[in-house]
Amino acid sequence: MGTVVGTGVLLLVISACGSAQNAGTGAGGGPTLPTATSPSEVPPGIAPGEIPPDGKPVTKLDTNALSSEYPRTVWTQGDGKTVGVIAQEGGCGKASASVLEQSASVVKIELVETLPLDKQACTMDIRFPPLTVQLTEPLGERTVALTSRQEQK
Repeated sequence: MGTVVGTGVLLLVISACGSAQNAGTGAGGGPTLPTATSPSEVPPGIAPGEIPPDGKPVTKLDTNALSSEYPRTVWTQGDGKTVGVIAQEGGCGKASASVLEQSASVVKIELVETLPLDKQACTMDIRFPPLTVQLTEPLGERTVALTSRQEQK
């Protein structure tokens, strides 16, 4: 008898959690749970995984230093001295990119997500902002090596 009652209570709890989770998603309004950023929240013309219309995809990439979830979209614009990349940021974080090294064979670009030092309420969304860096010479046939890290300021 105890097993039957325990199973019934467990089913009641599970169904209540499912109902509460879906309550904000209906047409009746109300709060909704945070979700990942949709492509419509990315600046017009660029969606995660896409490049700008005037961009040329970079195919020689070294992304071994990136986590498996990190975007791997890189392109050049104009004369090849402008390199664009899709970064990743979330909540109160702000993404930035900088060139660490430029040699005859490789361009190393570091992607940094800067988080605030002070505690504050932040959303739980993930955004994929397009960023650009400037090279001294056109990229040409060089490999782009991407690294990422987080910092607090």
